[in-house]
Amino acid sequence: MAPAPAGPAAAQTAAPAPTVPPAWAHLPFFAAQWPRLRERLAGALWLPGPARVFAALEALPPGGVRVVILGQDPYPTPGHANGLAFSVSAGVPLPRSLANIFAELAADTGARPPDGDLTGWARQGVLLLNTALSTLPGQAGAHARIGWDALARQAIAEAQRHRPLAFVLWGAHAQKAVAGLPRPEDLVIASAHPSPLSARRGFFGSRPFSRVNAWLAARGERPVDWAAPPG
Repeated sequence: MAPAPAGPAAAQTAAPAPTVPPAWAHLPFFAAQWPRLRERLAGALWLPGPARVFAALEALPPGGVRVVILGQDPYPTPGHANGLAFSVSAGVPLPRSLANIFAELAADTGARPPDGDLTGWARQGVLLLNTALSTLPGQAGAHARIGWDALARQAIAEAQRHRPLAFVLWGAHAQKAVAGLPRPEDLVIASAHPSPLSARRGFFGSRPFSRVNAWLAARGERPVDWAAPPG
C-alpha cells in the first residue's frame, strides 16, 4: 500500500473539523448553513484553515463587541491570514491595505502597532470579521458565494442586542453587507476602502480611529488602544 501523502495538503486533510465558538453557537447559521458548508470544506486545502476560521468570533463573545470592522475574505497567500479581517500572522510583511490602515492610524492618533497581527484590537472588543471566512490558496474571493454571508449579519445583529456599536465600513462591499443593520444609536463611519486603488479617494483623512474613541469616551467606555500588541 502506498504511504499517505505528506505536506500541507495532507496536514489540512487530517486536521479536525472547525469548532463552533460556544458563545455564538446559537446563531441560526450554525444549524442552517454550516453543516453544508463544513461538508464542502472537508478534506480540501483552504485558508486560514480549521484552527483559525472562527478566530474573530472566538476572540470575544457577543456582549463583548464594541466596534465592527468588516473585511471581505482571508488573504489568499498561505501563512498570511490569521482569521481576523485585515490582520496577518506575526512576522508577515504588511499587505498594502493594512499598510494604508496603519498609515491612517498614525496620522490620526500617532499610534503604531508593533505588528500586523490585530489580535490586540480584537481583545478590546473590535470584531474583525470577514464576510467570507475562507478562501482557496492563491484565489481571492474563491468562497465569496458559498454561504458565509449570513453569518456576518447574524453575528452583528446578535452583538447589537447588548449595546450600541461603532461600525467602521471601508468600501462598498462592507457598506452593502450591513445595509439595514445600523440603528440611530450606533456610530457609522463609512469611507473608501484602504486598498491602494481607492485609499486616496476618501480613506486617507477619514480619521476612523479617533472618531471611534471619541464616541466610546462619550458613552463612558474605555477607548481602544490601537497600538496594543497581539499578546
